[in-house]
Amino acid sequence: MTLNSLLSVGKDALFASQSAIQTTGNNIANVNTPGYSRQAVRFEAKTPIDWKPGQMGTGVKAAEVFRYFNRFIEEEYHDHFATEQRWKAQHQMLQSVESLFNESNSQGINASLSQFFNDWQQLAQRPDDKATREALLAHTQSLTTLINGTAESMRKLEHQMDQYIQQDVDKANKLIKDIAELNRSIQVHDIPGQNNANTLLDQRNQKVRELAAIIDVDVIDKGSGEFVVNTKAGHTLVDGEESFELKFEGPKASAIIKGDPPFDGEVVFEGSSAREYTLEMVAGGAVDGGATFKVSYDGGRTWLTDETTGLPKTFSANSETGKVNVDGLEIYFNAGTNDLAAGDQFNIVPKSALYWIRPTTEPLNISPMVFAEGGDNPRRLVGGSLAGYFNFRDANLGKYQEKLDAFSRELAWQVNFLHSQGAGLDNLEYARGNDSVNDASIPLGSAASGLSYFDKLQSGNLTMYFFDSASGELASGASFGPLDFGSGASFNPAIHNLTDVMNAINNTHGTYVTATIADNQLVIDAKDGYEFGLADDSTGLLAALGINTFFQGDSAVTLGVRPEIQANVNFINAGRVNGGGEANQGDNSTANAIYGLATKKLDIPTSYEKGSSQSLSEYFNSISANVGSDTAKAKFGSDFYGTLADDLSERQDSVAGVNLDEEMSSLVKFQHSYKAAAKLVTTADEMLQVLLGLKQ
Repeated sequence: MTLNSLLSVGKDALFASQSAIQTTGNNIANVNTPGYSRQAVRFEAKTPIDWKPGQMGTGVKAAEVFRYFNRFIEEEYHDHFATEQRWKAQHQMLQSVESLFNESNSQGINASLSQFFNDWQQLAQRPDDKATREALLAHTQSLTTLINGTAESMRKLEHQMDQYIQQDVDKANKLIKDIAELNRSIQVHDIPGQNNANTLLDQRNQKVRELAAIIDVDVIDKGSGEFVVNTKAGHTLVDGEESFELKFEGPKASAIIKGDPPFDGEVVFEGSSAREYTLEMVAGGAVDGGATFKVSYDGGRTWLTDETTGLPKTFSANSETGKVNVDGLEIYFNAGTNDLAAGDQFNIVPKSALYWIRPTTEPLNISPMVFAEGGDNPRRLVGGSLAGYFNFRDANLGKYQEKLDAFSRELAWQVNFLHSQGAGLDNLEYARGNDSVNDASIPLGSAASGLSYFDKLQSGNLTMYFFDSASGELASGASFGPLDFGSGASFNPAIHNLTDVMNAINNTHGTYVTATIADNQLVIDAKDGYEFGLADDSTGLLAALGINTFFQGDSAVTLGVRPEIQANVNFINAGRVNGGGEANQGDNSTANAIYGLATKKLDIPTSYEKGSSQSLSEYFNSISANVGSDTAKAKFGSDFYGTLADDLSERQDSVAGVNLDEEMSSLVKFQHSYKAAAKLVTTADEMLQVLLGLKQ
């Protein structure tokens, strides 16, 4: 063992202590750096030398600079943090909707609805008073304005969600590319145990955390650049140096064809919906040739059922002229060379959705989906702010929009059904339907008819009365009666179309009126010298066609008072034509019947839930209750998973975080080590000088 060896031991000790001091200083400098993990130097004893009087040590070496980091805590943190961000985003947006339905401090929809029915009660007491009619009209317009405004506000929120989603998708794509780029750099610089790329690893972990805030992630770390990031459903976002893009794209349809030969036509849809539609062919055949399909809103897990039979509801696979209406979405098929086959499946996404892009296959829809029973589809996104925004837009906002539409639709139908067979202060000379059909030859009770209220029609008849326009009396003792649909037959919605209705009016009462079809709407025009009235409609035909109605529209956005009534309140029907052919101005039977709707129990189903026996006011209150409960649920989820994520973050910080007190202690320790090593070098030098002095 020589003095040079002793100098070498001192030199290595100096370098080791200097490395430790520099690493400690780096920790102190980065105490506030997001994502920084505390680093330390691992010391190793150098290989000893066999010597006399025994094996002698050769000093120390700084083997590596490593970082403190618990991978298992981090993976668990990703799960809870992504779930927290989902509920947090959902809760923030639900608060905006809650303010729309909060009527405690304002004159809201429910208060206006009560006023609407009270005005009908007032009209029943003074059916010939014009001021009462004007008040009813004004208050009704206030009601429809509130409903229209609420629906429009929700539409704006929907568009806002699309913007937020696009922003998050852009952020996610940048993070995905950054992580792949960091993997490339780590692969170059990282030599485990020798040259750990600690800073790059910290940057990558921070990027993954930021990505977990947007989308649920599952990390597979094989070391260095062999780092894979998947969604929880298994869609690969990063695989080493390779990255996969996400895209937020508009409405589209796709098909899974099982027939042989395969159907080579296409499915087409019109309109939009918060739902995704899965169509599966029940019976094969040609388009317009008997092929039928069933519909699911949760990817085929459950199917729309017929309330009467409890079996899956089926629809005809028609061409454009016979397109069918499925909960507001119009669907038809363009025929190809080959027919449809049972089992053929078509997926319609009538909204913007999130797609996972793979180079060799079609884009895969990974937008969050909620099953009918309320659970998340595990094959889609389930976490991160993207899941929160999608679930708010589709599961929450979509439900409220559909329920508000159902409320508006039912209000319009119930009032119009009574009003259409009533009489006002003036008889009618002209009436035109507000609703049109797709084709005048399609049965009116078919989903392909195009009528908004096709499903409300019943078999039966209605009565028309005809008056002398000069005297106001019945034109004759026989100038009234039901419609004859041929050989004394009554109306049947499964058989009769709009042309049949037109012919029935002309054939039965052509002496007094002329019925025509204009723009697929029914028009009834009294001949010179005559007026007419309508009564005793057991079919709902007048209300469905929009003849002599009070409201127009079939949704929260389109609901309004008919222009003819806005122009002349005398057309507000408070009474009715009695069996003697008289429409007395003091008659209040229709007004009383409409006032009775305030407490009438109704079943109002939607695609989200079955109908229950409720009044219109109670049903609207249930929408407000839904909003409140959903907001509370989202807040609980945000708070609960936020607490779990915070706890895991604190546990990770206890391992990887920089503690200044500890670092200062380490700094003092390594400073003393450095001084001692320097003393060792000085001592070795002095010994060498003594040895050299012996020669002199």
